[in-house]
Amino acid sequence: MLILGALLLIVGFLLHISLLVTIGIIVLLIGAALMIASRTGHAIGGRRHYY
Repeated sequence: MLILGALLLIVGFLLHISLLVTIGIIVLLIGAALMIASRTGHAIGGRRHYY
Protein backbone atom coordinates (compact mmCIF):
# COMPACT_ATOMS: atom_id res chain seq x y z
CA MET A 1 0.00 0.00 0.00
CA LEU A 2 2.88 2.31 0.66
CA ILE A 3 4.28 1.82 -2.83
CA LEU A 4 0.86 2.23 -4.46
CA GLY A 5 0.21 5.42 -2.47
CA ALA A 6 3.58 6.88 -3.39
CA LEU A 7 3.06 5.97 -7.05
CA LEU A 8 -0.38 7.59 -7.15
CA LEU A 9 1.00 10.67 -5.42
CA ILE A 10 3.85 11.07 -7.92
CA VAL A 11 1.62 10.46 -10.96
CA GLY A 12 -0.94 12.92 -9.60
CA PHE A 13 1.71 15.61 -9.19
CA LEU A 14 3.22 15.00 -12.62
CA LEU A 15 -0.12 15.00 -14.45
CA HIS A 16 -1.66 17.74 -12.26
CA ILE A 17 -4.64 15.57 -11.29
CA SER A 18 -5.71 16.54 -7.80
CA LEU A 19 -7.93 13.47 -7.38
CA LEU A 20 -4.91 11.16 -7.78
CA VAL A 21 -2.93 13.23 -5.29
CA THR A 22 -5.76 12.98 -2.75
CA ILE A 23 -6.18 9.22 -3.23
CA GLY A 24 -2.41 8.79 -3.07
CA ILE A 25 -2.19 10.58 0.26
CA ILE A 26 -5.06 8.53 1.70
CA VAL A 27 -3.60 5.20 0.53
CA LEU A 28 -0.15 6.22 1.78
CA LEU A 29 -1.52 7.07 5.24
CA ILE A 30 -3.49 3.82 5.45
CA GLY A 31 -0.41 1.85 4.44
CA ALA A 32 1.72 3.61 7.04
CA ALA A 33 -0.87 2.97 9.77
CA LEU A 34 -1.05 -0.73 8.86
CA MET A 35 2.73 -1.02 8.81
CA ILE A 36 3.07 0.63 12.22
CA ALA A 37 0.32 -1.56 13.69
CA SER A 38 1.91 -4.74 12.35
CA ARG A 39 5.35 -3.80 13.63
CA THR A 40 4.01 -3.29 17.13
CA GLY A 41 2.64 -6.84 17.14
CA HIS A 42 -1.06 -6.29 16.48
CA ALA A 43 -2.76 -8.82 14.23
CA ILE A 44 -4.36 -7.22 11.17
CA GLY A 45 -7.06 -9.11 9.31
CA GLY A 46 -6.19 -12.34 11.07
CA ARG A 47 -2.51 -12.11 10.11
CA ARG A 48 0.30 -11.50 12.51
CA HIS A 49 2.25 -9.49 9.91
CA TYR A 50 0.78 -7.13 7.34
CA TYR A 51 3.40 -7.79 4.68
